[in-house]
Amino acid sequence: MSDTIRHPEADALDLEKRPPLRVVPPVPEDLPADPAGDLPLIPEWTRDADARKAVARRAARRARRAGRRWVSRQRTERGHAAQIRRGVRRTHSWVIGVEGVHVQATLHQAHAATREARAAARRARYTLMPGQRDAARQAAERAETHALAALQLHKQARREVRRGRFLRGPLAYGTPLIADTVAAVEFGGLGLAGGVFATLSVAAWIGRKPQVEETWDLERRSLGDGDRLDEPMLNQAYRDAKVIPADESLRVLLPPAITADGAAFQVEFDLPPGTPTAKALSNNAVAALASSFGVTAQQVSQTAGDREGRIHLRVSLAVPFTGKPVRGPLLDCEHFDLWDAVPMGVSERGEVITTEWFEKTALFGGEPGSGKTSMANGLLLAASLDAMARLFGADGKAGADLLPFEPIAEMLDTEGDPEALLKILRHVWHEVLPECKKVAREHGVRRFSRALAKKDPRVRFTILAIDEWASYLSSADPKTAKEIDRLLRLIVQQGRAYGVVVLASTQKPDSEAVPTGVRDIISTRWAGRCLTPEASDTILGRGRASSGHNAQRILKSQRGVGFYQTGESADPVLMRAFYYDDGEKTGVDEVALILDRAYQLRAEAGTLPGSGPSLSDQLREHGTDGEILAVLVDTFTAYGADVDWLPGAVLLDTLRSAGLEVTPERLAALVVRSDADKAKRMWDGSRVAGYPRALVLDTAQKVLERV
Repeated sequence: MSDTIRHPEADALDLEKRPPLRVVPPVPEDLPADPAGDLPLIPEWTRDADARKAVARRAARRARRAGRRWVSRQRTERGHAAQIRRGVRRTHSWVIGVEGVHVQATLHQAHAATREARAAARRARYTLMPGQRDAARQAAERAETHALAALQLHKQARREVRRGRFLRGPLAYGTPLIADTVAAVEFGGLGLAGGVFATLSVAAWIGRKPQVEETWDLERRSLGDGDRLDEPMLNQAYRDAKVIPADESLRVLLPPAITADGAAFQVEFDLPPGTPTAKALSNNAVAALASSFGVTAQQVSQTAGDREGRIHLRVSLAVPFTGKPVRGPLLDCEHFDLWDAVPMGVSERGEVITTEWFEKTALFGGEPGSGKTSMANGLLLAASLDAMARLFGADGKAGADLLPFEPIAEMLDTEGDPEALLKILRHVWHEVLPECKKVAREHGVRRFSRALAKKDPRVRFTILAIDEWASYLSSADPKTAKEIDRLLRLIVQQGRAYGVVVLASTQKPDSEAVPTGVRDIISTRWAGRCLTPEASDTILGRGRASSGHNAQRILKSQRGVGFYQTGESADPVLMRAFYYDDGEKTGVDEVALILDRAYQLRAEAGTLPGSGPSLSDQLREHGTDGEILAVLVDTFTAYGADVDWLPGAVLLDTLRSAGLEVTPERLAALVVRSDADKAKRMWDGSRVAGYPRALVLDTAQKVLERV
């Protein structure tokens, strides 16, 4: 049988081009319900009565639970009855409006003006003197005119109120009334019920948000909402925090003002008499103040003033130190003199924090990842760019933080070996410090200084960096740990006067991890993020956390941020360490760039570890001329690579300080100058003659070649 048929009259009607009709064969009764997807798919379970009953029971359970939730909801502020009440009340408040305030104000003014007019008329009536009577009558007339004007304003305000209520009232009340009436007339009781239901639904929608108007305080202002800090807000915040009673106020010394960069508000004030500073600086008070200001606790910074009860408050408009880290300034330095102040970081006020490291030691603490390495790099990289500074390092966690300094470090342990640390400490104690003391005795001084460093190149800094200090003590045997403790305490105590800077870091420097005999004599401290206030106090000192310097409130995302304290009496400053990228993310290793520059500086100065005797040491082996030239070379090295000329008087003074009595004629005969070399240059405000660096080095090379 063919699947297609032709129309019987196709030839007559000339419809040969008409598409053929497709005949669908009948579906046999024994085929499945959906053999090829032509029919709707019917699930198998629908043909089972038990399955249909189970589905019905589940739907019934859902309906019962929804009903119970609806009933429970009706007893709360989000119930439909409460929503309708709020909607009706808000609609009525909208109809009444706020213009009634003007009516009350004008009524009060009218009453006051009327009383004044009556009093003026009474005075005019009983004034007997002719001159005073005319003045009293004029005053009475003016008072009467003012009273009439006030009364007219009151009437006008009442008319405006009536007009507004007349326009809003029919819209709010007339519209649903007319709609319900029309529905009742057209559809009877059913229509009336539908109209009432629609009206109540609109009222419930208007009152869907509970207690908005009741909880909103028009007088309430906060920094988090964009308001400016002023005295009322300041007083209210400290009252909310229970720092001052509700009937007390702060005595503002410097009014609230926004900083020049627009990043924060600052204010200085005195607490009421009898209120201690510690009450305002407590952790609970800071959290309450932040809540009142509408900011986070990290944005509120309080410090004690110069007297009890005086507070310096700074409220940042954004969480500080959450942006990109600040680029380290040492990247732009060709060389660095460690006698200068080292830039360590930036405070929350945007000020660069610098530290002069002579006669200082440092302790950096905080949880892992708090940024101790970034903080330590500020000093280590600056010392690297000083070609005369000696570096000693030890890494207790056997990491790679100190490994880049290996080419320029005299001794370095990156394995966390206590015996290696002990060897370094013995070298510093038995060789470095005796040499420094010998130099000081030769010059008749008790301590090193910048002036002495310019005269004698042997006066130099020694940096001893110990990372994860506690790891060494915990892994060492008792005898080794005791010896490490003894030597480290002696180096810290006696090395400060001779430029020996001990830099130690650990996660939690408590008495068990770090001996208190060493920890308590360290002057400079930095506390990164800590897990508890007690850990913060362990680093900064007892009582610092309760006085507002609590490293626990530092966020985990604020890497490199900590409280920095220099000296025993100075208050800690919240700061962020300068960042020097190690290239893991950006591909640019800034630490390597600085250390490459440091290597070149030390290679030129002959101070690389293991590079053999320096030029000065070689010259000292060649008689008196060699000793003189060695002192001259060291003097130019001490002044830095950018000094290519020095006065003859400076060189002669350096020679005398080194114990060599050299006359100007003797020096001129040794270092022969041309007429161009003898030309005078400016030095300390006057023109003097001197010697070029290149000529001194050339003469030194000739002395070495002559032997």
